[in-house]
Amino acid sequence: MSDNVNSFGEANVVSTMNETDRKCPCCGGTMDYNPATGGLHCPYCDYDEEIKSATVETPNTGLSESAVELALEDADKIENCDWGIATKTVICKSCGAESIYDVQEISSVCPYCGSNQVMEANDERTMAPGGVVPFKITQEQASNRFVEWIKRKFFAPKLAKESAKADKFTGIYLPYWTFDAQTDSTYTGEYGKDRTVTDKDGNKRTVTDWYNTSGQYSEFIDDELVCGTTQHDTGMLRGLEPFDTADNKVYKPEYVAGFAAERYSVGIKAAWEKAKNAITSKLRSAICSKILREHNADHTRNVVIHTNYSKMTYKYLLLPIWMSSFKYNDKVYRFMVNGQNGKVSGQSPVSAIKVALTILVIAAIIGLFIYLRS
Repeated sequence: MSDNVNSFGEANVVSTMNETDRKCPCCGGTMDYNPATGGLHCPYCDYDEEIKSATVETPNTGLSESAVELALEDADKIENCDWGIATKTVICKSCGAESIYDVQEISSVCPYCGSNQVMEANDERTMAPGGVVPFKITQEQASNRFVEWIKRKFFAPKLAKESAKADKFTGIYLPYWTFDAQTDSTYTGEYGKDRTVTDKDGNKRTVTDWYNTSGQYSEFIDDELVCGTTQHDTGMLRGLEPFDTADNKVYKPEYVAGFAAERYSVGIKAAWEKAKNAITSKLRSAICSKILREHNADHTRNVVIHTNYSKMTYKYLLLPIWMSSFKYNDKVYRFMVNGQNGKVSGQSPVSAIKVALTILVIAAIIGLFIYLRS
């Protein structure tokens, strides 16, 4: 198995070792997925092998090499539980981590906390991913992106920028749900137009005239993304977006060979509720912009929206992420790199001196502005 072992302590990680499918035909070694080529690579003899794309039957377009959209109304019917390998579930009694491994793999130590208090548990029916967005960024490229990222952090201490070196990277596929839906909304509200008036003393002020409005708005939502795990920093994960989810492949074990893959802990129903909240926010923003544009207005208020959803579908995808950390002044800072496009998101040290100087400069500018206007 590859040395991509997660050091963050997250649960529900799936081992994707499959000795039979990934045997090197030249030396018999175990091959891993290579982001640089998009194929399998043998680290022992440097043999490379192309991955033959899988296809699935779709209702309208025939065969597809991408994950198929599934009807949300049928989400309770979990039919595809096949990861392409026989699996077992192992639970750590010390930290609670729940992992999925190849049934032939022996694990007596928790990969997260190092405890040997592990026990095999009865596995549950867990949906297998319909698609995977393969890694395109290599570990070396991820390291380079980190160096560029930390150098752009304005408030980071100079020494941190010069000395920060990432610890060992962990390549992991995280579970995500995507949702499609046709939305048809009706709305009521008010829009305001500003005008300037002059009082009897010659002082000018702005007043807003308000008018009632109503209307309809329709939009098709494509691939609304919801993370299927709660084990990671939400803000850090959002900082990695967007992912090009359309650029996915029908799931095959070969794509995740040598990497960890976390199993979803956020179910489809809970994920859909999160998606609806995000969609509602987007629709509100779009409708308010529509009102402002149509009426050449300056403000909106009291906008009430009623939305009907139809043609709702979903996909279960694995998305690629590099995880690592670095130490500065005996403190550990964690970060992630989008394994598809190289975008970096994470924590960085902050220089108190730089922050203080910035505040002083801003205060001086504001003071000067007030002085010049007085």
